[in-house]
Amino acid sequence: MSSKPKILLLGQIDHAQEAWQSLSSLGDLIVPTATNRDDFIRDCRDGKLDGVVAAYRTFQSTSITGLFDAELCNALPKSWRYLAHCGAGYDQIDPEACSARDPPLLVSNVPTAVDDATADTAIFLMLGALRNFNISMTALRKGQWRGIPPPSLGHDPQGKVLGILGMGGIGRNMKKKAEAFGMTAIYHNRRELDPSLADGAEYVSFEELLKRSDVLSLNLPLNPKTRHTISTEQFKLMKPSTIIVNTARGAVIDEAALVDALDKGLIAGAGLDVYEEEPRIHPGLVGNEKVILLPHMGTWTSETLEKMEEWAIDNVRLALEKGKLLSPIFEQKELHR
Repeated sequence: MSSKPKILLLGQIDHAQEAWQSLSSLGDLIVPTATNRDDFIRDCRDGKLDGVVAAYRTFQSTSITGLFDAELCNALPKSWRYLAHCGAGYDQIDPEACSARDPPLLVSNVPTAVDDATADTAIFLMLGALRNFNISMTALRKGQWRGIPPPSLGHDPQGKVLGILGMGGIGRNMKKKAEAFGMTAIYHNRRELDPSLADGAEYVSFEELLKRSDVLSLNLPLNPKTRHTISTEQFKLMKPSTIIVNTARGAVIDEAALVDALDKGLIAGAGLDVYEEEPRIHPGLVGNEKVILLPHMGTWTSETLEKMEEWAIDNVRLALEKGKLLSPIFEQKELHR
């Protein structure tokens, strides 16, 4: 029997196989035999995963484990100390449950590798919604040229105010790209950024952000405090010409309230890459031509996915070599001091 620690793969590696295989010098690479949460928890409790020290997980692996909540964390073998999540958002993982476990399950994410691709996606959605392209793109494929009747005229981004809710890496990346189109940026965060990070963007209150933005970009993580951050009362504060763009997580918007706001003309349109109940999309969004929809493709490039995989693998490597993580999640910063 090998004395090496075990490294568990939850999900699959699609682009960085060589980097993953290189971890074999540090531990035995294993995959789960379970295909659902009940079986996975049973395997943990029966000792089948004893010796696992670190795991790499993907968003899709929730089909195997379900959420990393208190029930799952308490079932994990005591040897399991590290969880490297291959993604920026980690709403499938309960940081409080991971931290409360004895010993704590230390979690990392991939905080910056996604910035360019996600910001590019937000810019695409913003421009398409501003210019009212969606109606004519749909009509063209039906042989109706621009549409019958043609859509209303769109709007140029030049001179518009981009409001950024959540001025992290993706928000700052989008700011720079939007400025190339002649836009100015304002932002709201849980705390005001150092001027060097804000890079000229004006810090405003949440209410002022809603009132002043011509385009509102959502770039905040999903957690119990941010769920339905944008709902009916927030839409009432926006300009009727406002475009809302969401590349964060679907549930930061109340989708039913968004449909109602679009139907009542409280806002002009939306560009969405994420949804509350993926892959289900609210029929009121699917049927509304003022909304540009993408099926969660913010990081859907070979370059970005490879960077994400390599980053997550580096977290596993550092955990095994030095007992720490390259990019621990925000909620566990204190545990890494």
